[in-house]
Amino acid sequence: MRCYVVGGAVRDRLLGLPVQDRDWVVVGATPDEMLARGFRPVGKDFPVFLHPQTNEEYALARTERKSGRGYTGFVVHAAPDVTLEDDLLRRDLTINAIATDEDGTLIDPYGGQADLAARVFRHVSPAFAEDPVRILRVARFAARFGDFSVAPETLALMRAMVDNGEVDHLVAEREWQELARGLMEDRPSRMLRVLRDCGALARILPEVERLFGVPQPVEHHPEVDTGEHVLLVLDYAAKTRQPLAVRWACLMHDLGKGDTPADILPHHYGHEAKSATRARAVSERLRAPVDCRDLAVIFAREHGILHQVDKLRPETIVKVLETADALRRPERFALLLEAAACDYHGRPGREAPYTPRADRWRAALAAIQGLDAGAIAHACTDKAQIPQRVHAARVAAVKALSAPPRPAAGRKPPTG
Repeated sequence: MRCYVVGGAVRDRLLGLPVQDRDWVVVGATPDEMLARGFRPVGKDFPVFLHPQTNEEYALARTERKSGRGYTGFVVHAAPDVTLEDDLLRRDLTINAIATDEDGTLIDPYGGQADLAARVFRHVSPAFAEDPVRILRVARFAARFGDFSVAPETLALMRAMVDNGEVDHLVAEREWQELARGLMEDRPSRMLRVLRDCGALARILPEVERLFGVPQPVEHHPEVDTGEHVLLVLDYAAKTRQPLAVRWACLMHDLGKGDTPADILPHHYGHEAKSATRARAVSERLRAPVDCRDLAVIFAREHGILHQVDKLRPETIVKVLETADALRRPERFALLLEAAACDYHGRPGREAPYTPRADRWRAALAAIQGLDAGAIAHACTDKAQIPQRVHAARVAAVKALSAPPRPAAGRKPPTG
């Protein structure tokens, strides 16, 4: 029985990056031998065990044979006669097919170190084409490792997988898992570009693919192209370390522009409502978490008006806060403002801070939160009028924010 560290832990160590978790491959052992040594079984599709002391994962060396469509269509063979080289051959990229033994000696049968030095993502074998999740993984790695490129032969293989319909057999949960991880990397735009380059974006997120080539008014969007704008917004969200819900909202916020009739371009009248409808549909199709879905829908619907706070009447400001449910969910409204800042900065030349706009919204919300709605309701003799009275008090509170300061008692206002 011999044990080897494999995959990302070896790759990241060679790149000088922090190693978070280590995965082990065990050669020459059976499940019964693992159990006898105190390992705890956790694998369902193939034998994986947890170390009795470290809780690190130890998988028996295995090979896989394609038996059907999608990423689950495999027959797994795990036995003592499977070599380390056999196990590494089934992996996706050469940079992930390097191992070290327990003494730290590197085993690199497929040129992973050379591809690390060249900053290239290259598939290990033609078996790459058997698992469509690998397309998403390569795209996710592109978002993480910003100076790597996809080898031409690997990109060609990915295109062939898309053309053969292999990507169409991905399940929503796995699509979301990989997309979410890619969105949380430093350059999420690169994930989408790789998916576009191989044709997979049109299959996985056709609503986003449709945005590329759609023009916007140059006075508001110097970048013009809607798809490029979305990528800029997304990368700004990553630059400012936004949580996943904000990044997903940034990706979804302009989907309605893909529905704009050609005869009114580059204008997109009423695209916010269309964007909200599509954001909900995409989020539900991919089974995104509720917090991601809801923020995406609200931001798609409200992002246009959020930018115009300095021009809005107090009545409109209150209506936006009420519609966004900001009083009951102030933490979500705070994320909405973060997404709005990303949208604002996601275009060339927008260097002025978004803070004054966000502060105006925060001040309005604080003014409303400072009201005693219970006292207003108690003072209302006609209970049917309570909602109107509360709303009117909110409008008055917001209006007072922009009123000129009143002179102090006993002093006359300045003249001249």
